Amino acid sequence: MAGLFITLEGMDGAGKSTHIPTILQLLAQRGKEVVSTREPGGTLLGEELREILLYRQMHVETESLLMFAARAEHLQQVILPALQRGAIVLSDRFTDASYAYQCGARGLPYAKMEVLEHWVQGDLQPDVTLLFDVPVEVSLQRLASARTPDKFEAQGADFFAKLRAQYLARAAQFPQRFHVIDANRPLEEVQKSVEEIILSL
Repeated sequence: MAGLFITLEGMDGAGKSTHIPTILQLLAQRGKEVVSTREPGGTLLGEELREILLYRQMHVETESLLMFAARAEHLQQVILPALQRGAIVLSDRFTDASYAYQCGARGLPYAKMEVLEHWVQGDLQPDVTLLFDVPVEVSLQRLASARTPDKFEAQGADFFAKLRAQYLARAAQFPQRFHVIDANRPLEEVQKSVEEIILSL
């Protein structure tokens, strides 16, 4: 692949989406074509599945299958064509989120997730993953004052503790691509960390 695949990860309330405009501006200033997208979503079908995934209760296996159905379409329609033509893809969540939410927080066996991952994306992995990390209580406080929560955002502290632990475990497992950012700092400091990472690529 000629392009660069960057993903943003973190619990709900970690503030990752806040930094997407900054990243886009930094990359655009350097003359790069950047495709900004998100999961679940990124395509017409993906956005329809997003509404189902975020607001309908279902078995964790059903949830995982739908998530990877959306991801398969996302890869074929958006991510792979962009990478093949040399663009930078910036995705708000990718497969690390599935491991965190469906495996870590909801208990899907890792072996089943690995089968889906290999089937849908083969050997493709992000080149760089920015993990925005905050304590569970901070995440819950931020969500309490946010919009009407989706089914994941409405979960309690135990769910978020499992979620955070799995994200940090993924970062430890793949230190070559993960950058863990302490997002429990003033916005300006977090933004500076993001800029330093992006400019170092």
